[in-house]
Amino acid sequence: MSRIASTALALAAGTALFFFMGAGNAAEGSVKAPTAAMTEPVAGHRETAVFAGGCFWGVQGVFSHVNGVISATSGYAGGSASTASYETVSSGTTGHAESVRVVFDPAQVNYADLLRIYFSVVADPTQVNRQGPDTGTQYRTALFPVSPAQERVARAYIAQLSAAHVFSRPIATRIEMNRAFYPAEPYHQDFMARNPNYPYIVFNDRPKVEALHKLFPANWKS
Repeated sequence: MSRIASTALALAAGTALFFFMGAGNAAEGSVKAPTAAMTEPVAGHRETAVFAGGCFWGVQGVFSHVNGVISATSGYAGGSASTASYETVSSGTTGHAESVRVVFDPAQVNYADLLRIYFSVVADPTQVNRQGPDTGTQYRTALFPVSPAQERVARAYIAQLSAAHVFSRPIATRIEMNRAFYPAEPYHQDFMARNPNYPYIVFNDRPKVEALHKLFPANWKS
């Protein structure tokens, strides 16, 4: 069942509060990960990165508030173009993960900075094929490097976090190379900004944005 359909059913049954809070407040899992020891050399003023961290509404919502981010687009990565649609991806059989393509100015915020924010407030990297109330391979945590340099930085940072025991459980975030990104349907774009009082957003995604503001004030963009 899709996230939108399950939300509608919960609301109709009058159990939305229990349904969403039962998964835990997203802010409870926030940590301030250390600065990455390895970074990319800055080249130019525009770079692209793709992140999967559960529901793309919240991932897009967080990155939209990061200084230096030019745009954040919800979409799908990991599968084929023919299955890149919300209802099909929601089946969990396509290989896709709900993802967000982030275009950023590396002179203001580099890829390593975005990784730090991702592991700190965007996703719980220890969960396997789920985030919060959402379950299935489409909600896995994954990084989709668009260059060998990004892959090196991502692998080095995961190794750094693991060696420092930043998380109490092993990091399950996958690194998947050579995967195309497909933008999601228009109604998913900027969903959090357009629906700030939607129950799923209130209990699962708003705390992540609040954690960004609290933990990384220097990176905050209103």
